[in-house]
Amino acid sequence: MSGGRIKQILLITDGCSNQGEDPSAIAAFAKEKGITVNVIGVLDQGSSRDHGLQEVENIAASGGGVSQLVYANQLSQTVQMVTKQAMTQTLHGVVHNELSQILGEQQEVDDLPPDKRGEIIEVVDELGETVHLEVLILVDTSASMKPKLPMVQEALTDLSISLNSRTGDNQFALFLFPGKRKETEKVLDWTPEMNSLTGIFHKLTAGGVTPTGPALKAALHHFEKHSSKRGLMYDGEDEPPFEESGF
Repeated sequence: MSGGRIKQILLITDGCSNQGEDPSAIAAFAKEKGITVNVIGVLDQGSSRDHGLQEVENIAASGGGVSQLVYANQLSQTVQMVTKQAMTQTLHGVVHNELSQILGEQQEVDDLPPDKRGEIIEVVDELGETVHLEVLILVDTSASMKPKLPMVQEALTDLSISLNSRTGDNQFALFLFPGKRKETEKVLDWTPEMNSLTGIFHKLTAGGVTPTGPALKAALHHFEKHSSKRGLMYDGEDEPPFEESGF
């Protein structure tokens, strides 16, 4: 967290990456840049929980975020909850780390007396409501995700609505991977609401490989662009590693 602003990437995928850089390595780089990476793994009913699970956990661990797993037949009821839970845990986690630094390396928050811990929890809750939040969402649109995309759209719209009660500023951006011509496609630039998502996922033609690493890399580049900072990962490249959507 820097300047009262939390930056995070939310990755929604149902399979292992199979093209490009190691996504865990890119997630670790994101963490170094102050960007938390959360991952929601979407599985088909009856599939092995090990399929893709290790990668989901590794990406989140490398990115300093949280990972959640949900079966496809539970999406309509649980993706909204899982998405918001990932956001809330990241908010509280980042603020908690800031407070731990204030207390010093020799003393953890959990070592304090119960009344003092309660006061800190209240502060964490308040800061979680007021801190500015930037969330760049990466959605896997490979072939196996096609029947799940409308439910993902519903979940993201619900996320936007549920966070509207916060007093802090919310900014969302949405990237899909793979794109139609490149590995990643930007369909929604920074906005406080996701109402403009209406119909986007219904128009998609899902398919192709799963370039999770390149998608995370493009997300980092977009954060750097948004912050008006010179990108360190794309020196010498004249064009961004993603395509602009026509939607």
